[in-house]
Parts: sequence; C-alpha cells; structure tokens
Amino acid sequence: MKNYLLLLYDHVDTLQEMSPEEMQKLVQAHMQWTEKLAQLGHLRGGDGLEETGAYIKGKNALVMDGPFIETKEMIGGYYLLQAESLEQAVELAKECPCHLWGGTTEVRPIMDYAPPA
Repeated sequence: MKNYLLLLYDHVDTLQEMSPEEMQKLVQAHMQWTEKLAQLGHLRGGDGLEETGAYIKGKNALVMDGPFIETKEMIGGYYLLQAESLEQAVELAKECPCHLWGGTTEVRPIMDYAPPA
C-alpha cells in the first residue's frame, strides 16, 4: 500500500458564515468518516489546521503572515491515507465530508525514497 496526502481546501467565507450547529455537524461528519477510514485500514493520520500561520518565500526566506485577505480558499486540514493506487485514494477522497459544504480536496501521492529491498 502507498501513502497519499489528502488536502482539504475550505472556502473561507463559508466557514465564517457557519453557525455553531453547522460547524458541529461538519466536525461530526469528519469524525464519522475518520472512523470509517480507520476501520477499513486506510487512515494513517490527519488533523485540522488553524487559520493563521506563516508563509516563507524565496532564497531570502521572506516571512509573511497568512492566510491572505485575497485568498478565497485555505487548507483547512489534511488526512494521510493508505491505498493500493491513486485511483483508490481518489475514490476514498470523494466521500470526504468537506465536499458537502462546498470544499475541495486534492490527493497527492507521497514519494517513497526508501531504497528497494
């Protein structure tokens, strides 16, 4: 099995407009989906990300605050999945609860630098 990073992109406006009850439903949906992934042997880890952070750019390592005002989407969290193929990881990602609230996901294979056995 190979590892895949599932990035969760959320619309900033949508999250800011959610009521506490809607936010609780979103959290519950993620918890249920996480349990399902774990039971099927596909979950390696994951977490939500806070809205604030730093952006480091270029050879001079210029540090800027983030996310930026002009940003409409932000990475709100990630899952580390284990799957047989990219196609299987994509099928798993289609069930991510963030889609129910208009979010987007990105699936990226994690490079394996281990030397062949």
